[in-house]
Amino acid sequence: MRKRRDFLKIFSAFSGLSFMPSFAWSSSNQRFLRTAHIGVGGMGFEDLKAISSHSEVEVVALCDVDSDALKKAKELFPKADTYKDYRRMLSSNANKIDAVIVSTPDHTHAPASIMAMKMDKHVYCQKPLTHHVSEARTMSELAEEKNLVTQMGIQVHSFYDYKLATLLIQSGIIGKVSTVRAWSPKNWGYDGPKPQGEDPIPENLDWNLWLGTAPKRPYKDKVYHPYNWRKLVDYGCGTLGDMGVHIFDTPYNALALDVPLTIKNSCRKPNGFGYPEKNIVTYTFPGTPYTTDTLEWIWHDGADAPKYHRDLKLPKKEKLPQQGAMFIGEKGKLLLPHFMELPRLIVDGKYKEIDITPFEKSKQIGDPVRNYEKESPKHYHQFVDACLDKGTCTAPFSYSAKLTETILLGVIAGRFPNKTLHWDKKASKFQEPEANKYLNFEYRDF
Repeated sequence: MRKRRDFLKIFSAFSGLSFMPSFAWSSSNQRFLRTAHIGVGGMGFEDLKAISSHSEVEVVALCDVDSDALKKAKELFPKADTYKDYRRMLSSNANKIDAVIVSTPDHTHAPASIMAMKMDKHVYCQKPLTHHVSEARTMSELAEEKNLVTQMGIQVHSFYDYKLATLLIQSGIIGKVSTVRAWSPKNWGYDGPKPQGEDPIPENLDWNLWLGTAPKRPYKDKVYHPYNWRKLVDYGCGTLGDMGVHIFDTPYNALALDVPLTIKNSCRKPNGFGYPEKNIVTYTFPGTPYTTDTLEWIWHDGADAPKYHRDLKLPKKEKLPQQGAMFIGEKGKLLLPHFMELPRLIVDGKYKEIDITPFEKSKQIGDPVRNYEKESPKHYHQFVDACLDKGTCTAPFSYSAKLTETILLGVIAGRFPNKTLHWDKKASKFQEPEANKYLNFEYRDF
């Protein structure tokens, strides 16, 4: 794996500078967090609305390579400066920005976030944290080195049901956990041929800036922007990197897992362009206080996921939730649907009531909420409050980089179907040399 100094070479212009956040103050001495937003279309627009719904946020800059998305965001914040190149936005507003929100396609997460962190800006970055394993480790190290507030955009991490499931597992409700099974029938893969030819680039899109550090390729309508990039190896991380991050998060957090020991992906042969449309990824993890000596984790995605298994059998022949996770422990099972449904305890093939009184009395958990619009801002506001020294984040890069690394190792395993890969955490590499070239990436100069 390339050394960190080489990996960050495109940001060397900022290495000797310091831009510590100074914050804005109102006439009543109220401190405001000044935010800059990179990517304001799609999920970026939702991130923008959620962050700005905090009463102590001032949106000062907006950036997007799509002028239509930028225009829509500008209508909400007419005083904010607008840019299509995040590098120019950051360098032009070094002393006007306290925090940066990164909501771009996956391949731009790390380049934009690293540049912001090297300028001493707090960062909220959408999931998955990075496109490559080396980037995840770099971002975690940089956040720690500079003592920055960071948060990955896994909003459900702060939802009631997921916090409850974490408390239940750690209370020992099903004993030590030996297996986790998780699934999503979504298909962010592409088994078809690589598109040929090229189409005219829309007037509203800067194609070179959209590609950013990724390899240059001709534009094809409806193949990359604005949505299908998740399916493609140069830009997204497939279904595992999209829904997997959300569904992995609670079991990963509840069981206090580290990175895996082995990874195997059962899928079709790689085609060099799109991710497989169906994946079965099996991980083994070292044990923790909440697991048996080792833990097995099986992920299914794609149409008809998951395949039947006795671990997934529900009482009264009920159907599984469309997406979710099942913890299998010594004393029973805990089903966690995705999302906004309470976890369900299964013992001896029957549902059992869950007593949450101890958690309510100790104020470890708030009121159950079934309204996404009300629940979603919590995770964003937690980040803002932490930037203003009013709390801490529950999905900082120190945590989310390890979760992302785990996800990305499963993505890499898809390049070696049905082969077990062995991960050396300390050396940050696989025992199988042929897999190591996928841990990092040579950035294109754009």
